[in-house]
Amino acid sequence: MESSRKYDITVVGGGIVGLATGFALTGRHPGRRIAVIEKESSWGFHQTGHSSGVIHSGVYYRPGSLKASLCVKGARALMAFCDEHRIPYQKCGKVIVATCPEELPRLEELHRRGRANGVANLSLISPERLRELEPHASGIRALHVPSTAIVDFRRVASALAQEIRTRGGSITLSAELRRIRRDGGAFLLETSQGEIQTRAWINCGGLQADRLTRMGGSSPALRIVPFRGEYYELVESRRRLVTGLIYPVPDPRFPFLGVHFTKRIDNNIEAGPNAVLSLKREGYRKTDWSLSDILEIIRFPGFWRMSARYWKTGLWELTRSISKPMFVKDLQRLVPEIRSEDLVPAEAGVRAQAVDPSGSLLDDFQLVESEGSLHVVNAPSPAATASLAIGEYLAQSAARHFGL
Repeated sequence: MESSRKYDITVVGGGIVGLATGFALTGRHPGRRIAVIEKESSWGFHQTGHSSGVIHSGVYYRPGSLKASLCVKGARALMAFCDEHRIPYQKCGKVIVATCPEELPRLEELHRRGRANGVANLSLISPERLRELEPHASGIRALHVPSTAIVDFRRVASALAQEIRTRGGSITLSAELRRIRRDGGAFLLETSQGEIQTRAWINCGGLQADRLTRMGGSSPALRIVPFRGEYYELVESRRRLVTGLIYPVPDPRFPFLGVHFTKRIDNNIEAGPNAVLSLKREGYRKTDWSLSDILEIIRFPGFWRMSARYWKTGLWELTRSISKPMFVKDLQRLVPEIRSEDLVPAEAGVRAQAVDPSGSLLDDFQLVESEGSLHVVNAPSPAATASLAIGEYLAQSAARHFGL
């Protein structure tokens, strides 16, 4: 085997988390042979490329959680990286809007969480101040988050890939991992681009993370259950209705944020997403399905326990997916002037949501260690925002776990 195919650490997965991990490793260990492999023909093809582009501030997450700490650190690091690499981003700010009295305690809890997490310049604002910020929004109170920003994460991913190469790391596309074998103290990774020998490996597989973990010989109890998020886009003549980001107060039982309005870095305005079960892990259209993916879902007891617990919410999400008027009705709670004809279908995304055997949706980032490998088994939103901080966290874990 050629020396160019032998590595000290191989990162599996070329989304923004995998690239950020490769970036951190090549920075910390310039003498080590570091590789990143990706099964698709381009970087950030799945969750990264289908992201709405929000650099989250950290108001939603439980203080002390990995999401909270890594989101706040990651947002700062990401904007500094963008400054250094001349990647445009915009601090357009966000308002989280309460539309009924029942939502006020949850709004105040978000304010408390944000302050505990170190989010700067948070303020609870009146309906009058809300109208100054978002003239077409409606609510009885709102949380203003001025530090929230927007960016094109695909450009960030591309810059990270270039940095890895510049630092001497190896990057391979169209290299699907098919089998993992042990060879003494090393791993042999059989890919569609040939065999790779590596001393250790890090699984940043996103939608395939649990499968890659099992392929590596570990048996995590959780499973990835894919949820498709469907969006509409405002027609150009109605983009004036939204200035920045307008979000509802989320239901604390779920890791989803509810349908909202998102300004994109290209000045488009997205409306959505809902959260419906996807019948294919990488299924971005309503008609996409995979028999093997469906069978894996229905054979997992945690899926049925989750369904029994949240069937009403799931039915509402499905109804909103089928019925555009119902989707519009939810959006009108935030911006009453929105009409059905203002919205055209936009690109969907799929969220890799880990579910445990009890049916609980894992709410925090989760890392599993096994001999010679690290596995990121749950890294949904705000993973893109937190990516540089996650990469540093994994690089530190690798130094300890792999004895670097």
